[in-house]
Amino acid sequence: MNEEQYAKELKIVRKQKDEFFKTNFQSPIAEEDKKNFKSLEYYEPSLKYRLQLTLQEYVEKQHVKIEDTGGQLRDFLKWGKFAFNLNGEACVLQAYKSDSSEKRLFIPFKDATSGKETYGAGRYLDLYEERDRISEDRWILDFNLASNPWCAYSPNYVCPLIPFENILKVKIEVGEKNYQK
Repeated sequence: MNEEQYAKELKIVRKQKDEFFKTNFQSPIAEEDKKNFKSLEYYEPSLKYRLQLTLQEYVEKQHVKIEDTGGQLRDFLKWGKFAFNLNGEACVLQAYKSDSSEKRLFIPFKDATSGKETYGAGRYLDLYEERDRISEDRWILDFNLASNPWCAYSPNYVCPLIPFENILKVKIEVGEKNYQK
């Protein structure tokens, strides 16, 4: 896949999300803000941030509690980790699941753009087996799909905070930017 083709495909996905946010009753955008809502702000896509990585799955999954923006503790399983280099920086991100039968990996993270160009509390990546799993232990980790949690759009939502171990020093300049009403 080349950069141009990828950008076209991602533009379609983003347009669909923007339409959902503008029109759907389940959108996190307040009804009074929907009439002025045009689209979310995104960085330009880059294949440099679409990584094929090995998930180092833990033999024994550790039960962890992650605090959410409402002050509650949520239960997760620390499923495995991705280790990679980005912009000359060694990075590690932990992947979580709500329970062992879940088919999705949840990767909350902060990076050097958090609180500046992107949401201060961090962004999320959701990896789905049917879309992102390449082989038994290989996954596509695509930061172009990094999204804000719904609490970035409305105080009516409560979202898991970013565990300290998933705070990166590097800038991830793809995905969603700060939401501006």
